Amino acid sequence: MATVSINNIARAIYESSAGKDGKDLDIVIKKAVFLISSKHMMSKSNEILSQLEKISDKREETTRAIISSKMPLNKKITDEIEDFIKKRYRAKKVILEYKIDEKLLGGIKIEVGDEIIDTTLKNKIRKLQNHLITS
Repeated sequence: MATVSINNIARAIYESSAGKDGKDLDIVIKKAVFLISSKHMMSKSNEILSQLEKISDKREETTRAIISSKMPLNKKITDEIEDFIKKRYRAKKVILEYKIDEKLLGGIKIEVGDEIIDTTLKNKIRKLQNHLITS
């Protein structure tokens, strides 16, 4: 018998809901909520949803990224970022979340999973400073 874990519940929900819609999907969701409740795991619902999102993204070759910048980015730049992420992570689909960070001097920061691509002005100045100190 499989262990009832966050990952196992998320995988079971994903597999049992694949290709379903309407009433069939409603039934799967009701059963999932009942299972989570009966196992006293309602407090873990956000973690289950997060894991379900990861499973879905992986199977559908979707990559999620958080883009931080000082000001809103224009369409050309966001399209370039999306193309870059698609190529780098071999994704069919990219979901971008934008954050305005007034603390940034300029440039952008891209977060994909555990990786951070930091092209901010502050980071470039820090790298230059380190280079000058070590040279």
